[in-house]
Amino acid sequence: MNSSLYITCKSARLALLLVPLAELQAAGTSTPARPNILFAVSDDQSHAHTSYEGYKAVNTPAFDRVAREGVFFRNGFAASPGCSPSRAAFLTGRHTWQIEQAGTHSSSFPAKYVAFPDLLEQAGYFVGMTGKGWAPGNFQVDGRLRNPAGPEFSKRTTKPPHTGINRNDYAANFADFLSARPKGQPFYFWYGATEPHRNYEKGVGLKMGKKLEDAPPPPFLPDTPEVRSDILDYCVEIEWFDAHLGRMLKLLEEAGELDNTLVIVTSDNGMPFPRAKGNTYEYGFHVPLAVRWGARARGGRSVDDLIGFVDLSATILDAAGVQHPSNKYPPSGRSIINILTSPKEGVVDQSRTAVYAARERHSSARYNNWTYPQRALRTTNFLYIRNFRPDRWPAGDPVLLRDDGTLDGPHSGYKDMDEGGPTLEFLIAKADDPTLGKYLQLAVAQRPAEELYDIKHDPGCLNNLAAVSKYADTRRGLATQLDDYLRQTGDARVLDGGEIWETYPRYAPIRKFPKPDSQP
Repeated sequence: MNSSLYITCKSARLALLLVPLAELQAAGTSTPARPNILFAVSDDQSHAHTSYEGYKAVNTPAFDRVAREGVFFRNGFAASPGCSPSRAAFLTGRHTWQIEQAGTHSSSFPAKYVAFPDLLEQAGYFVGMTGKGWAPGNFQVDGRLRNPAGPEFSKRTTKPPHTGINRNDYAANFADFLSARPKGQPFYFWYGATEPHRNYEKGVGLKMGKKLEDAPPPPFLPDTPEVRSDILDYCVEIEWFDAHLGRMLKLLEEAGELDNTLVIVTSDNGMPFPRAKGNTYEYGFHVPLAVRWGARARGGRSVDDLIGFVDLSATILDAAGVQHPSNKYPPSGRSIINILTSPKEGVVDQSRTAVYAARERHSSARYNNWTYPQRALRTTNFLYIRNFRPDRWPAGDPVLLRDDGTLDGPHSGYKDMDEGGPTLEFLIAKADDPTLGKYLQLAVAQRPAEELYDIKHDPGCLNNLAAVSKYADTRRGLATQLDDYLRQTGDARVLDGGEIWETYPRYAPIRKFPKPDSQP
């Protein structure tokens, strides 16, 4: 018999052994049921915006159920404040600076970096995905025959209730996937919504009966009706993602599969608003995270441990009994199964003292397609950020270059903030306002080489303490910790300056900007 399966050797945790199935059966060995895995990831949602966290403008009963019946993680962090590199880090289990082109936006995904769904499939899992997998980017150019997230199930469509919402009937496609699964075979499924990515139907939140008073903005945005209404529109799309998740949970429950399914719900980066997405501030990479695993994970617990995306991919392989086989490109995270199976709340694993994040290019937003290189270290109390090119503009160059070579109008740039939206439009309109003008500058102005924030007292990341003498020891300690970790994990930015990041191709439209010395 040529089929084989993977089992875990008890004497060497997660040692990957290929054992012929016939030999295993002949020996009379039985294997425990491997869990199904459902990974649900929204597109651009900050940690604060679930009803479980108490944000009144949004209702997320499916996320709340997973958090209530499983474990709610207060400190879940994406690998990057941008979608494509964050998803690639999760799929490989390696930090964005360890995966070359896949660690930046709209580039490629080198085949030498193994995507863990392939490992699960080789180990006998039925694998599939719907919606947004690894994207945007070009995976074919490196010889991959399918999206690294898995085979696509996206035939079912629906009529969206609002403009801006994807036609993909995510839950119906999950039902198709379950129907196609061979009986008794464990599955891994990636549910990747495109919501709440912009654009939104303007004013849909108010139209749906949501209230401005329920949508307080984060501290780095002005508290105005325009901004609150934009947040309401964003919340409508979060609810669309959550509704499909709820239907998927119901399908699993009806099939008697829910309690043997490891359900992970999160987002790829933070909200698509100025100074959030695309920035290694709290609202840029601190994301919702809840995990349910039937009786394996005692429910009703809230955990404060710092968890990164590379830890989630390690957890999935651990739960499935599969180890990443690569010694040359090993995963960088640590499984959180010890936390899931613990009865404790608060801080469970004292060794988890930090998470790391990074960004390079997000969109085509600067002259010559330049990046904006950042690395960040987040501890329980502090966020330390290194801006490697403080001479560049964090939200993109301020002014576009027209096709005829002339400059476009003031504030025509800032293309590292997606499609802009009503909030950015409002900030630009109020750029010269003596009270409101500061908010645009918070989003677009150049930043110092180092930033340090006291997260407990300043979650909006407004008061940079890097130059404050009282925090000098803290800054030095975190700077050393970050530098040491980046060197240990091979980050080109600290090893040789990292100019290789400027050379990676972008497989998406490239905008034109004037040379930096000619910009206003």
